[in-house]
Amino acid sequence: MIEVTITPEMIKEAKKKAEELGVLKNSITKGDGNVAGILGELVVVKATGSILSNTKDYDVLRPDGKTSDVKTKRCSGKPESHFECSVADFNTSQKCDYYVFVRVLKDFSKAWIVGELPKVEYFEKAVFIQQGQFDPANNWRCKADCYNVPINKLNEVV
Repeated sequence: MIEVTITPEMIKEAKKKAEELGVLKNSITKGDGNVAGILGELVVVKATGSILSNTKDYDVLRPDGKTSDVKTKRCSGKPESHFECSVADFNTSQKCDYYVFVRVLKDFSKAWIVGELPKVEYFEKAVFIQQGQFDPANNWRCKADCYNVPINKLNEVV
C-alpha cells in the first residue's frame, strides 16, 4: 500500500477538472465523487510516474505503455486489508489493461494506492454484488451492481 500526502495544488487541480467534467453518465454519486476520483488519478500519476490520459477506457498511461483505469473510494481512515475494491457492472467494457484502486480521506489530506490487478484477473477473483444488496465485508449497501475484490487479493503497485 502506498500512502500519498495530497497537496493543496492537487486539490485545486482536482476541483478545477471536476467542475469541467460535470456529472458523468451512470455516475453512482451523481458527480459528488468527482473531486475524489480525480485526486485518485493524480495520486497514481504522482506515485508511479504515469501520464494522465482521461479517456473513456482508461485514466492513466503507465511507464510500461500499459493502461490503467483508476477506481477511487472516499474513506474516513487508513484502509484495512479486508476492505473491498469495486468495479461497477456498467464499467466492465472499458478497454484498459489494469485496474488501480485508491482510497482518499474525506478531508482530502491523504490517499492510499491500495493495489492493482490486470483487468482479466480482477474479474476472475471478483464477487458480484447486486444493487441494494448488503455487503457484510464492507458493511455497505451496494448502490449499483458491482464486482468486488478485497485489498488483500490485489497486487502491490510498484
